[in-house]
Formats: sequence, structure tokens, C-alpha cells
Amino acid sequence: MQPLRHKRCAACRRGPLSLLVLEDGAPRCLDCADLGHLVFLPRGDTALTRRSREESTLSAVVVRFNRRKSRYERQGVLVEEAALVRAERRCLADAEARRRRRARDARLRAAQDVRFTEAFAAEILRLFPGCPVERATAIAAHASLRGSGRVGRTAAGRALTEGAVISAVVAAVRHMDTPYDQLLMGGVPRYEARRRIAGAVEAVLRSWEAGVRVRLTG
Repeated sequence: MQPLRHKRCAACRRGPLSLLVLEDGAPRCLDCADLGHLVFLPRGDTALTRRSREESTLSAVVVRFNRRKSRYERQGVLVEEAALVRAERRCLADAEARRRRRARDARLRAAQDVRFTEAFAAEILRLFPGCPVERATAIAAHASLRGSGRVGRTAAGRALTEGAVISAVVAAVRHMDTPYDQLLMGGVPRYEARRRIAGAVEAVLRSWEAGVRVRLTG
């Protein structure tokens, strides 16, 4: 245990002791208790503690009395130093495995995001064949950014529903092709700002939709 007051070993009289063992009510230092070859591992890393005890032939729990709660509380364990080294190696190996797995998952997500953005852009061009390819790609990338909460990440967006795709296009046109943002910054209420630029948005959408008619008649 970790004593609350300065204690001396009842056998060798060394002290004060940072750790001691009570034998028949008398404090003993770790050397006199035949635990001096063990090292103290503080609590906090559950995996390291568990593996250290698994690797150690001899181990002991270290406690300290909490006066406020009137109970002993665990502070860590004593384990063999070699066992601690082996346990640390196992934990480091697991950490490296987790790092590699996270890297693989990140590459997989990135590839999935690229495919989804391409599919989103293709759907934009299907609905709005007059839309420049670079604009369709930019709109798709913006709308489908992972973790953004934008329309492309909603269930409807991931399903590439027509409504979700059109919403993304409308939003892009509103912000990029009209003075909508300036109106908002000027204090115009959102609903009024949208009413004012509705005609401009509709004109752009119609020009992009016209690509269907041009191709059909051309």
C-alpha cells in the first residue's frame, strides 16, 4: 500500500516508505517482503496493466486509503520489470496495428468519396447537361464533403435522389451566381434575399437544362 503518513520498515528500519506491505499489522518495505524486484505501474492504462500481470509471474495490487470515502482505492500494480517491457511491446504492436488499420480505412474512405463525388457530378450533368463540367465537379465535391452535413451527405444525397441533387445545384448557383451573400451581409432577411434572387437562379438553371433540348434537337 501507499501510506498516508511516514512509515519505517519494522524489520530493517528503513524509511520513510513510499510503498509498504503490512504483515501481522507491521509495515515491511518491499525488500523485506520479497517484492523489491518488482516495479510500480500506476493505474490508467488498462491494457498495459492487464498484459503486465499476464506476463509477470509475481504481481501485487497497490492501494491507498481514501479518508474522505473511508475505503482503499487501487493505485496500480507491482510487476516484474521484464514483464512490463514485454507488455509494453505488445501494446506498441497493437498501437501500430491500429495505426495501419486507420490508414487503410482512410484510404478506403477517400476512394469511396472520389467515386461518390464522380457519381454526384454525373447526376448533375444528367439533369443539367448545359452545366460546365468543372462547375458540376465543384458542386459535387462541395455537397458531398464527408462530415460537412451538406445535402450530399444526407440519406437522400447518398442515394443520388433528384431532389437532393437539384438542391445542391440550386444552393451553388445561389451563392456563386447571384448577389445573395451580399444581400445577407447587408442585413436583408434570408427569405427576402432568396425572393430577390429567385429569378436569377431560375435563369441559370434553365440555361443549364437547355442542354437537353439542344442535344435532342441537334
